[in-house]
Amino acid sequence: MCPTNNPKLTSWVDVSPECEFPIQNLPYGVFQLGDAPPAVGVAIGEFVLDLAALHASGKFSGTSIAADNIFAAASLNGFMGKGRQAWTDVRDRISELLRKNNATIRDDKELRQQVLIPSSDVRMLMPVAIGDFTDFYSSKHHATNVGTMFRDASNPLLPNWLHLPVGYHGRSGTVFVSGVDIHRPNGQLKPDDNAPPIFGPSRLLDFELEIGFIVGAPNEAGHRIEINQAAQHIFGMVLVNDWSARDIQKWEYVPLGPFLGKSFATSISPWVVTLDALEPFRVPSPVQEPDVLPYLKTAAPWGLDIRLEAFVQSAKMSEPMKLTSTNFKHMYWTIVQQLAHHTVNGTAMRVGDLCGSGTVSGPTEDARGCMLEICWKGTKPITLPDGDQRRFFADGDTVTLRGASHGEGYRIGFGEVSATILPAVS
Repeated sequence: MCPTNNPKLTSWVDVSPECEFPIQNLPYGVFQLGDAPPAVGVAIGEFVLDLAALHASGKFSGTSIAADNIFAAASLNGFMGKGRQAWTDVRDRISELLRKNNATIRDDKELRQQVLIPSSDVRMLMPVAIGDFTDFYSSKHHATNVGTMFRDASNPLLPNWLHLPVGYHGRSGTVFVSGVDIHRPNGQLKPDDNAPPIFGPSRLLDFELEIGFIVGAPNEAGHRIEINQAAQHIFGMVLVNDWSARDIQKWEYVPLGPFLGKSFATSISPWVVTLDALEPFRVPSPVQEPDVLPYLKTAAPWGLDIRLEAFVQSAKMSEPMKLTSTNFKHMYWTIVQQLAHHTVNGTAMRVGDLCGSGTVSGPTEDARGCMLEICWKGTKPITLPDGDQRRFFADGDTVTLRGASHGEGYRIGFGEVSATILPAVS
């Protein structure tokens, strides 16, 4: 086990057992304090460790990033672009400085006040400058449910689904950080199969509970990323809500797939949890039958045990209601298979590229990852505490996703991704 993952590690920063940001986590984000320029920070307990200020104090001397304060930046891209050795060096140094028996910051009051900022005092920004966004469709449970609803219950998966990780290219310009509210999209709808299409706001607005990975190391165009090297190219992971307008999507997706029904908004969490932090939570993924082609095959276990939840709160509710609980370990296609397949044709991935998992659904009814499944195409509405019903979301609804891996007395969490649905712009 990597020393930074030791479950017995404790920090001089007070971290409660319920907190998602213990010393074993150390996720990266970009924050702003008042009118100061944005900077890169790490979450520890209820605080943000200002890495730009820490670098300026000389505490990264002797590491591979000592020469350049890449943390005085509005994104993680500069740091990620330094590569795997820099990621390891920085994580090791931060962990060392935050350990309970290390007095370097702990006993230096002036430095501690400069670099350790209460989370409540900062505004979290988009953590990465996203160049490209790809969304996959990697949950067998989700794909089976959707195929059952819309195609053939006896043969719900399309012929290619068990042979490759299906995906499509999304739009990076409408990826927003948690807290940025989204407008209900307009588009063409066809509510009556026997009448022409109409134009108007989506009536079937949905969420998709996902996790995405951030590419930290690029590959050269024309050269694929081998599956056993894929993890070296993945910096970390974020929670993703890939909003979906099901009625727009249904009418437009044949023959070329998702377009306006998906491109209007995708929300991500502000904290990027590194693969190093998630290393103890790797588990075997589901058995893949039939056997996959050699370029998608690896003996390493790349399932990830991450518990996920989704909540809704209407404008009239005083607290959120849980919609679903599931786990990322149920995903049929793994993150390394997704990246290996994405580049097998020579696609060049860039630093900051985002790849979404697709809806994460489990094997039971209470583990479905979107309203389309939860309400079974609108035939089984849910009832909110105030008596209102939902088949899909209404204006004013706030949707929140949370996720965490549970260790021995600690949790590796992502925080949350949350957004409120605003009316369509006329």
